[in-house]
Amino acid sequence: MMNETTYTAYFTPDEWTLRESLYDQLAALAGDSLRSEDTERIEALLIQAVEADRLERDSFGLNPIIKNLQTALIVVDEMGMRRAAIVSILLHDVVKNGFITVEEAGKQFGADVQGILSGLVRINKLYEKNPSIESENFRNLLLSFANDMRIILIMIAERLVLMRKIADSENEEARQQVAREASQLYAPLAHKLGFYKLKSELEDLVIKYTEPEVYAELSRKLEETAASREDYMANFIAPIEKSLLGNPHIKYRIKGRTKSIHSIWQKMQRQKSPFEKIYDIFAIRIIIDSEPANEKSECWQVYSLVT
Repeated sequence: MMNETTYTAYFTPDEWTLRESLYDQLAALAGDSLRSEDTERIEALLIQAVEADRLERDSFGLNPIIKNLQTALIVVDEMGMRRAAIVSILLHDVVKNGFITVEEAGKQFGADVQGILSGLVRINKLYEKNPSIESENFRNLLLSFANDMRIILIMIAERLVLMRKIADSENEEARQQVAREASQLYAPLAHKLGFYKLKSELEDLVIKYTEPEVYAELSRKLEETAASREDYMANFIAPIEKSLLGNPHIKYRIKGRTKSIHSIWQKMQRQKSPFEKIYDIFAIRIIIDSEPANEKSECWQVYSLVT
């Protein structure tokens, strides 16, 4: 018989509140792709696993259920994945800790879930056997093991969640190891696969943990110059926007953003210059929505208006 009191006690009060919020967010983003019976069966398995003491917190003391919910949110919101990926992530630790097998999960949730979980388990074993995971050889092995690209994307999302949550950890050695892996393995993979937002956040968090004084100083300077930078970008965009409005057949969006701390730090090192001498610390993009046949000509039109 399930003991839900034991399950509730597994969470701190803040974690329990966060769990409710994360489930609500996940349901809203996943829509009809995540069935109510899926979440009910997953929750039942989690309750049983906790009662059997088969869901341990990691070396940072993180709650695996919370971490997996946050990972699932990233793969849905940032990567566009749906049911099979969500279910696999939420079951990952239950399977990894041997509470149920990959095959049992497949019988309950389908072959697609079984395939993803099988790949995640194989990669877990690869981690255990390869101490030098930052090497090019490991990256090649990883890609060959993960015959479903969703598995690699889940790993990137999982690592980003971990990097976000270990800021206050006292386990400095483990945090440095996590940061090195993010720098040498996960950020390059995110870049290669086109997830530049996730790549930039991973790289910024690497600087935060490996060069904390640099991170703090650049964060402070970016905050101090934020207002003037916003004004500068607005003034820069205004005449371009005016020209684009004169071409109503072009559907567009203009996005301005400050470059990442990691990117600015790299420029400072390459140019051997202080922050104040780095002038290209923001980027502006014009994104156009064109029919394929008109895409090239409209890109050139926009380019012409900018120049």
